[in-house]
Amino acid sequence: MPVSHEPAVKLPAVSGSSGRLVIEPPAEAESKRTWPGQVFANDSLDYPEAMLEFVAASRAESQPPLDTADTQPRSLKAQKRELHQAERKIQDERRIVREKRSLEDQAWSVLKAGRQVEKAASLEESVAARQAQAVQWRVLREQRTTSLAQREEQDQRWRQERRTFRERWLQLPIITAWIAILVITDNCTRQCLGLPLFVAGPKVTSELIVEALRALLPPELRFLITDRGTHFTADAFKNLMRSEEFIHVLIACHRPQSNGIAERFVRSLKEWLRDKSWQDDPELALLLEQFLVEYNDRPHQGLPLPGLSPNEFARRIGLL
Repeated sequence: MPVSHEPAVKLPAVSGSSGRLVIEPPAEAESKRTWPGQVFANDSLDYPEAMLEFVAASRAESQPPLDTADTQPRSLKAQKRELHQAERKIQDERRIVREKRSLEDQAWSVLKAGRQVEKAASLEESVAARQAQAVQWRVLREQRTTSLAQREEQDQRWRQERRTFRERWLQLPIITAWIAILVITDNCTRQCLGLPLFVAGPKVTSELIVEALRALLPPELRFLITDRGTHFTADAFKNLMRSEEFIHVLIACHRPQSNGIAERFVRSLKEWLRDKSWQDDPELALLLEQFLVEYNDRPHQGLPLPGLSPNEFARRIGLL
C-alpha cells in the first residue's frame, strides 16, 4: 500500500503472488464489459450460427478504435510506457549522431595532420600554390566551424527534450514510498487472523515476516499456503516451519488463483480502503484494525452456513 492516499486517487497495490501492478476496472465499467464469447449464451442460435457470430465479433474486437483513442483517459502504465518509448527513441537517435560525430572528428584530425605536412612541404612551392592551399584550408575550417555550431544547436534541443521528459515524469502520480501488509487468513473459517504492517515496504525482511507469523498463527495450524516470494523461501521461514511443525504449501509461480481465498480477501481490503484517506502508517494501521473487526463480524457468503460471520462460524466449529 502507498504511505498516503486520498479517496479521489486510484488505489494501487502490488500483488505478492504475481509481482505485477494490479489495476482494477471500475465496477460500472466491469458490468458493461462485453466479449465475443457472449454469443454462446444465446440459446436461440445453433452451433454454426453462434460460431459465425463469434468469428465476426472477434474480428471486430481486434480492429483498433478509430475515434475513441484520444478521448479515453490513458492508464498510468500506458503513460509510463509511452514516455519510456519516447526516451529510447531519442537515445537511439543521439547514439547514431554521436557515432557520426566521432567519424567526423577522426576525419578532421587526419585533415589537420595532413595540413601540417602540406605547410612543411609548401616552402618549396610557388606562392600561387601556397595561396590555393590556404584558400582550400580556409573553406574546410569554415565547414568545420559550421558543423560545430550545428552540433551545439542539436545539443541544446536534446537538453530541452531531457528537461521536458523530466517534467512529464514529475507530473505522473509516481509512488515512491510503500507500506507492506501481510495478509493472514483461515481458509476454513475465512477469519482474518491479522494484518501486520511493515513500514519497510519492499525492503521488509524474512525475519520480520517470521516474527509476525509466530505471534499470529494458531497453534493447531497444519498447513500454511503462501506464494513463492523470497520471504517464504528463506532459511528463517524454514526454521519457523520446523519449530511450529506445519506443512508449507507453495502455490505455482504467477498463479495467484491457486491461493484464491487470500487473493479474494486482498480484493475486499482494497475495495474497503478505496474511499479512505491516510497520511502516514499510524493512520493506516488504525484503518486496518477497523477493517479487521468489520470483516470478521459481518456475514460471509463463502461459508457453508449462510448468514454467519467468520467469527461466529469459528465459534460454532469450536463447540463441535
